[in-house]
Amino acid sequence: MRRDVRIVLVGDEGVGKSTIVTTLIKESFIANVQHVVPEVTIPPEVTPEKVTTHIIDTSPGPQDRPHLDTELRKAHAICLVYAIDNPNSFDRIPAYWLPYFRSLGVNLPVILVGNKIDLRGGEVTNQALEDEIMPIMNEFKEVETCVECSARTPVNISEIFFFAQKAVLHPTAPLYDSREHILKPACVAALKRIFKLCDVNKDGVLDAAELNEFQRKCFGTPLQLSELQGIKETVRAHVANGVGQGVLLPVSPVNSPSQSPPEEGLTEAGFLYLHTTFIQRGRLETTWTVLRKFGYAEDLKLQESFLEPKFEVPYDCSVELSPLGYQFFTDIFEVYDKDQDGALKQEELDDLFSTSPGCPWSHQGFPDTTIADDSGAVTLQGWLAQWSMTTLLDYKTTLAYLAYLGYPLIPVQPLSSSYLPPPQPTSTTTALQISRPRKTDRKRGKVSRNVFLCYICGAAGSGKTSLLRSFVGKKFVGRSGNRGAELAYEPTTKVISVVNSVEIGGSEKYLVLQEFGSKYEAEVLKNKKAEADMIVYVYDSSDTNSFSYISNLRQQYSLDHLPSLFVATKSDLDLAQQRHEVQPDVYCRRLGLQPPVAVSVKEGELADVFHEMVKVALHPLSAIPGGADRANALTTRLGTYATFTALLGGTTAMIMYLTGFRTAAWRPGLGPVASTSWWRWLFGRGYY
Repeated sequence: MRRDVRIVLVGDEGVGKSTIVTTLIKESFIANVQHVVPEVTIPPEVTPEKVTTHIIDTSPGPQDRPHLDTELRKAHAICLVYAIDNPNSFDRIPAYWLPYFRSLGVNLPVILVGNKIDLRGGEVTNQALEDEIMPIMNEFKEVETCVECSARTPVNISEIFFFAQKAVLHPTAPLYDSREHILKPACVAALKRIFKLCDVNKDGVLDAAELNEFQRKCFGTPLQLSELQGIKETVRAHVANGVGQGVLLPVSPVNSPSQSPPEEGLTEAGFLYLHTTFIQRGRLETTWTVLRKFGYAEDLKLQESFLEPKFEVPYDCSVELSPLGYQFFTDIFEVYDKDQDGALKQEELDDLFSTSPGCPWSHQGFPDTTIADDSGAVTLQGWLAQWSMTTLLDYKTTLAYLAYLGYPLIPVQPLSSSYLPPPQPTSTTTALQISRPRKTDRKRGKVSRNVFLCYICGAAGSGKTSLLRSFVGKKFVGRSGNRGAELAYEPTTKVISVVNSVEIGGSEKYLVLQEFGSKYEAEVLKNKKAEADMIVYVYDSSDTNSFSYISNLRQQYSLDHLPSLFVATKSDLDLAQQRHEVQPDVYCRRLGLQPPVAVSVKEGELADVFHEMVKVALHPLSAIPGGADRANALTTRLGTYATFTALLGGTTAMIMYLTGFRTAAWRPGLGPVASTSWWRWLFGRGYY
């Protein structure tokens, strides 16, 4: 919300603009005032809305027109003053002033101010005033309201600026169509979303407990029983379907196993009616407080800071869901699993994502990217795995959807309960946690993360996609059709990511497999900041040329820092002699790695290959090409060499000093021999 408000007073000569400002400041009438009062700044602590307020007086004279135009363009609200005893000043409002504002391209809330009511020669009813003002308000939607005042008496002086502040801080235009007297579509959409988020048990009404939680969230105070009854009676009297009974739902985290029949509550129509009434009665701050508590900005779009709060991830660290995050996604899964079959069907997913822009994975092949049942409905295991992958690969999407889906999901308490729930996390960042740097984990030889990223690389046709599909329980798709006809091979042309959980050592880990295809593989592998936990090299054991692709790939890119595993696919076919200087098992042995894991996706013979992948990720030093010794040796040798060199340098300097800097004899060939020996000791022998 804006922290300062700039209000400009405009009107014909002699209507009392300067006197109004002076009376506000002095709190009494001053007969003789300056023609134009200097700008006045009112500190936030003395204003109802707690904002800094700037009040600018202006002159309508031709010589002051440039200054007037400048101030109008800088303003947040305009107080257009006319004099009650000067009908011409009122007539010029629609005839001159309001069209003039529009000609400047100024679209600001306008407060009409009728000054000098002490000079009116008789009583005027509210109806008469409304009949006079409404034609102007109907023609010029920027006019918010009209305030009659007297600077001499004084009457309603502070109210002028209060309404001007409200017009800026709680504007009518985004919410309400003053001509049609209805809520605007964007406002209706926002309020419907808020209603759905507050309907925790998804029974279609806000019962007493849910309304109480809504009241606490937005206004910080509980709802009294008498207030609730008054709300229901008011809505029932004006909206036919504004109050109703909820639908009886199966047991879920927000529905007690011993739940009583659904109670009467406020329907969506009743919720919208209440806010329409607030706005029509001038209590826009109520509706705006609700909207802002749920992350909406003045344009009725969710604020960027609400969707993407500050969350810094250090280099080489990864992001995972925290226990709070997993609990939230578990709870929301169970709430929307209406038939309690343990899976989310498409219509249930559509309902779940109705408070968001839609499913975040619709362009990624979901639900084929995770675990689903035979009908394609996503299981809880697949649901949590999918969010684990999303958080690892694109945590900003997870943060945004936590906001869209209403994190945190708080079980409501009965209205009569004296129990006050503990403070709830206010930021979506509490649903995430940051891991230790991968480099630190590898040095310690112990990994603290629960979600691992694995690159799957290999030649075209080696079976990478089939391996990924088998990981998420999808059936093998061969090259032959229903009648045995050979189908054309279709290479992977986009990044494919799949995820599943793997139980190992009594705990559950999530493994994300990524295949890039020839189009993106080079771009990913040449990136020196690759964030994978390991790399799996896949080759077709029946294709004589398949392994050479892997060997060339390793020579082309610097990948030896990544823990590695080799997988030989299509083991159900005849084993082919690879056209390579050494066979795969010898190649792996020379790298200090385990032999290739032989699998047949077609026959379902996977040899626990995915458990092997997780083991490699958990114990990275055991799978570094060159062996664990090489992973630590270079750092150790460099440290030893640096220490010895420092000592040697210091000793040499002392000898030179004592001998008067005389140079010792240099035996031919000694230097080069010694240098070569140090080099070999430091870096060791070459490896594949």
